[in-house]
Amino acid sequence: MGFILKPVDTVETISTEDFQKKYLKPRQPVVIKGLTKDWPAREKWTPEYLKSVVGDIKVPLYDNSKADPAKPINSATTHMAFDEYIDLIKREPTELRIFFFNIFKQAPQLLNDVVLPKDLMGGFLESMPAMFFGGSNSVTFLHYDIDLPHIFHTHFGGRKHVILFENKWKRRLYCLPNATYALEDYDVANPDTKRFPALEGVEGIELFLEHGDTLFMPTGWWHWMKYLDGSYSLSLRAWDSSIMRKAEGLFNLATKGGVDSVLKMALKTSYSQYRERVAIKRAERALAKGQPA
Repeated sequence: MGFILKPVDTVETISTEDFQKKYLKPRQPVVIKGLTKDWPAREKWTPEYLKSVVGDIKVPLYDNSKADPAKPINSATTHMAFDEYIDLIKREPTELRIFFFNIFKQAPQLLNDVVLPKDLMGGFLESMPAMFFGGSNSVTFLHYDIDLPHIFHTHFGGRKHVILFENKWKRRLYCLPNATYALEDYDVANPDTKRFPALEGVEGIELFLEHGDTLFMPTGWWHWMKYLDGSYSLSLRAWDSSIMRKAEGLFNLATKGGVDSVLKMALKTSYSQYRERVAIKRAERALAKGQPA
């Protein structure tokens, strides 16, 4: 059977009151299809337009392969001129993707094409919008954002497959110690529950984003994404109003991010193997106890 996945709530528009009552406060995802209806970006951000404003700067590209513990953290697979990369993802399938790209440093005028949804909530990190690009076949591995923001994730130019899990399932998802990501050995879209039995019965949400759709991803939610077409997304990040949640996010940055990076660089393969053993033991224990309750 594998995961138990239900569809995401989807609305065309939503009032501030309903958004906060149904999704923000209970920390539940929702897709808002009409959030971008007044954004210039919805019609303006074609591949040709982005190529014209960003040009041929070199960008790091990543593929779907498992991280190599012998290499530095976040080592790129290759580099390519941005305009050539856009041509590539529109022309043919590829695993290559651009991760957390601050396109606005290269083309600040693009900020004028986006409207922050401040009518729905506050706390937006206006200096941290980021874009993600992928060819069909490229996958963003299962993880949650270490600083624990709320995220408004808007997709452009194609389709994207998304699977989400609440943070309470992290042990059953084989979360690695000192990290905010899971074992990379299982296929989230088609998990092998004989090899990874703790995945059996884990509850999540499945959805497909199309051009102009915005997914509200609450703080701490695990997410896996696969580009079905060569396309791109914009993430707008916002702090949760809880002081405790902000403190937890800052603590994660200082400890999980820092500790994990240092240990990976120092111990390489031995640390990688240790983390995987611990993740498997924790998952099996949680399954045996029937967690989460």
